[in-house]
Amino acid sequence: MNFFLETLTVFGLLVYYLLESLVFLIVPKRKKNVSGEIVLITGAGNGIGRLLSLKFASLGATVVLWDINQEGLKETSRLARENGAVRVHCYVCDCSKRQDVYRVADQVKKEVGDVSILINNAGVVTGKRFIDSPDSLVEKTMEVNIMAHFWTYKAFLPAMMASNHGHLVSIASSAGLTGVNRLSDYCASKFAAVGFAESIHLEMRDLRKTGVKTTIVCPYFINTGMFDGCRT
Repeated sequence: MNFFLETLTVFGLLVYYLLESLVFLIVPKRKKNVSGEIVLITGAGNGIGRLLSLKFASLGATVVLWDINQEGLKETSRLARENGAVRVHCYVCDCSKRQDVYRVADQVKKEVGDVSILINNAGVVTGKRFIDSPDSLVEKTMEVNIMAHFWTYKAFLPAMMASNHGHLVSIASSAGLTGVNRLSDYCASKFAAVGFAESIHLEMRDLRKTGVKTTIVCPYFINTGMFDGCRT
């Protein structure tokens, strides 16, 4: 009997989501208004982080830029201001270090306010065969690509939950969905990032924090220098 009910439930949900998708093909969902939101982007000194920073700034958000590269931060900030942004805040932060994340997070709360959109974008890649990957680089991959997500969530999620308003964005990877040659440590970290973000999403649903949204992004190869020389 339980099997029959579960099968019926799955079939009903399948039909519902298919119909919902068809409706949204004709009537697009209303886009999220980020004007006035405080958006924190890790790895904002270049690549996807820089592009996200410029886009959010142009949409009227207050952008908080984190990166270990101070020169990269300055350039992103300059570009953002050239595009009309006035609320840009830069912080040098080593996301691989838990205490550094907590220290800079406290600074942001005092100087800017509670972050309402958190984008975990910072990432590193070794790009070597597993047996040739130095232990230090494997550890760094895990520290930046997944452990940093734990620390940033710990720092900023409580305020989102208290106000039942916020958005958690994980820039993961298609390598977080399937194994890739020469990316064993990277894939492991991105699989973890996907699983962690999905789990937090379910926790928010269970706690009825419907105003705290989550998004997981899984890009393919990107033309930012991080994957130079890669081919498929």
